[in-house]
Amino acid sequence: MRVVIAEDSVLLREGLSRLLTDAGCEVVAAVGDGLSLVDAIGSHRPDVSVVDVRMPPSHRDEGLRAAIAARAQVPGSPVLVLSQHVEKQYAAELLADGAGAVGYLLKDRVADVREFVDAVRRVAAGGTVMDPEVVAQLLIRSRRDDPMALLTPREREVLRLMAEGRSNAAIAAELVVSAGAVEKHISNVFAKLGLEASGSDHRRVLAVLAYLREA
Repeated sequence: MRVVIAEDSVLLREGLSRLLTDAGCEVVAAVGDGLSLVDAIGSHRPDVSVVDVRMPPSHRDEGLRAAIAARAQVPGSPVLVLSQHVEKQYAAELLADGAGAVGYLLKDRVADVREFVDAVRRVAAGGTVMDPEVVAQLLIRSRRDDPMALLTPREREVLRLMAEGRSNAAIAAELVVSAGAVEKHISNVFAKLGLEASGSDHRRVLAVLAYLREA
């Protein structure tokens, strides 16, 4: 798996490079600013990029903006964003193009090497990974005209696990139900959110995006 790392802290950048190399990945570029990230993704077409949200010059959201710009140039390029704090807006912006292959994790998760590497691999494989702390802060509004209000508690639970990037099998194991039951719940979620089958829309990602917008 070929990886690009964008992190302005030299210490953390080198640490991530070592960690991913030890996990069997090939770090094809390790950069410290947003423009270099866009160039690296365009040049190397990595399997996944690990990107810090806050980068020079203002240390606000340059990393996120660069990741979005890179995905515009290289559609669907997998990106896993790391953030020091929960910023639900960032998570929503990452999912906005509906292409999947995105992740949003707090930097604390890097300390759990197995969990972090698993998240990197899931994003590289086209999955969506959302930090549980982000999901935990998303509140379901009860407005009458809100389609989210139509979901049953179990359907909301399934959607929460989808937002964390869980597969159907993982959701079934977490809830101790059959895979068929999970598929039925997900179909109900799609129907209640008005997400009809389409050749261009990724319904799973759109459902998660709807969930995030309820925050």
